[in-house]
Amino acid sequence: MDLGLSEQQEMLKKSARDFLAAECPKKLVRELDASDIGYSPKLWRKMADLGWMGIAYPEKYGGNGGTFLDLGILLEEMGYNLVPGPFFSTVVLGGLTILDAGSKQQKEKLLSRVSSGELIMTLSLTELDGTFSAPSLSTIAVEKGEQFQLNGTKLFVPDANIARYILVVARTRIKGKAESGITILLVDTGAQGITITPLKTLANDKLCEVIFDNVIVPKANIIGQINKAWPVVEDILRKAAVAKCLEMVGMGQASLDMAVNYAKERVQFGHPIGSFQAIQHHCANMVTFVDSARFLAYKAAWAISESLDCNLEVAMAKTYISEAVKRVTALAHQIFGAVGFTMDHDMHLYYRRAKSAELAFGDADLHRNVVAHCIGL
Repeated sequence: MDLGLSEQQEMLKKSARDFLAAECPKKLVRELDASDIGYSPKLWRKMADLGWMGIAYPEKYGGNGGTFLDLGILLEEMGYNLVPGPFFSTVVLGGLTILDAGSKQQKEKLLSRVSSGELIMTLSLTELDGTFSAPSLSTIAVEKGEQFQLNGTKLFVPDANIARYILVVARTRIKGKAESGITILLVDTGAQGITITPLKTLANDKLCEVIFDNVIVPKANIIGQINKAWPVVEDILRKAAVAKCLEMVGMGQASLDMAVNYAKERVQFGHPIGSFQAIQHHCANMVTFVDSARFLAYKAAWAISESLDCNLEVAMAKTYISEAVKRVTALAHQIFGAVGFTMDHDMHLYYRRAKSAELAFGDADLHRNVVAHCIGL
């Protein structure tokens, strides 16, 4: 049984690791954490020139014709290096939604601009209760002739402060089942009536509150079909959950590597601390968590690439990885001791991002419910 990557994928992984190690040092990560925009246009352009933005899109739309699994390889390396910026929101949340549900004209127009690095976009779904369910949606788009009037508030919208477009999941029909009245609208952030406010978050990621006050959206900006978008939303949530899992695997691997190297070098009582059983067991647990997480994440990513029914695989991955990578970063903190808790050390960057990613696109409890349902309970 071969669980390895292909030769081309191994080359992609190595080139991404080398590029990001050189171009995205932790000094840059800290600077962008503290900045208002949260990304480096220079680094963004270099990533686009490498073809990363369009790696999972067909060539006819300006992409490289790769698979979701190829995209996952990049995401793991981005997690390893904590790459700031709107790659996830633009390429995963925005681009994959348009690839799945957009018209031919929308794909040609938008995906080519994403692939070239010209366009930044995002997806807005969650509202006041922070859940990922159709009944929670109260943002309303009312049909008025050849346009919609959009009103409501979206929370935790990634990179809305720098996005040109937001894909807004809105309710366009009140009566009937909650899932039957959902539509995705492509909204220009420059439209009148939009207020975007960055939120203070644990991970310093650029999540925003977005208020829509009588925003006019042309019918031509509908992505997919009116009132029938919930299956599209469920599909992108599955992909986003796995994509976030792959990022978390990278975070866990980086934490493990740092902790093991430190355990070999740090001397106490005349011996490297890695010679003590307690530290050895911490490291053994960490490598077990990381390798298990990688297997589950790549299995789910492969299933998505093969267009298989993978609700169970996705839910298992997010259930396990949400907690496993948080535990890995916590164990790494214990190995480093007090120095690992200082703001000058890199470990706090990984712990805070792992904690944030734990909740993204459903926490472990939400996905446990999906696993239970998939096995007939």
